[in-house]
Amino acid sequence: MGIDLIESAQTAVPRWVSNHPVSRVQWVPAECVRANDYNPNSVATPEMELLRLSIEADGYTQPIVVWEAAQGVYEVVDGFHRHKVGKMLGLSHLPVVIVNNDRTDKSDRMASTIRHNRARGKHAVGQMSEIVMDLARRNWSDSKIAKELGMDADEVLRLKQIKGLEEMFADRDFSEAWEAI
Repeated sequence: MGIDLIESAQTAVPRWVSNHPVSRVQWVPAECVRANDYNPNSVATPEMELLRLSIEADGYTQPIVVWEAAQGVYEVVDGFHRHKVGKMLGLSHLPVVIVNNDRTDKSDRMASTIRHNRARGKHAVGQMSEIVMDLARRNWSDSKIAKELGMDADEVLRLKQIKGLEEMFADRDFSEAWEAI
């Protein structure tokens, strides 16, 4: 059974993979990428700061999804905030993937934007609590946890309390304030 393969920089992959936009990441001039006029998603200031920190510390780990509105002019479908941060940082080029070229109707692009936004979901509180406790066990201070995860001190404390209250206070003695009658 033969599989039609193409060569990529890392390995041979099935030919159908090349049909996916992520197989065609491009770096385009930042001034050629523009926002759309319909994205309902908003990001609060702390999360925008975290996104900036993420891009500065880790680089772009996800390209900006765009539609080629005109030759060499790209409109954001998903990744508006990654686009905004890149421009804020003064980057000359941004990483983009172009959605399938049959998505020329604005309603298709709007639906794609919503799908991308909703598909990301939300962080599960229990899992976030476990991550915070793990970082604390690795000797990260609360302030470092807050900074690196884009939280304030109260959120770090609340997440520690969810999973780690017993662990946090295991080595402490408490007075018995109540007597059973």
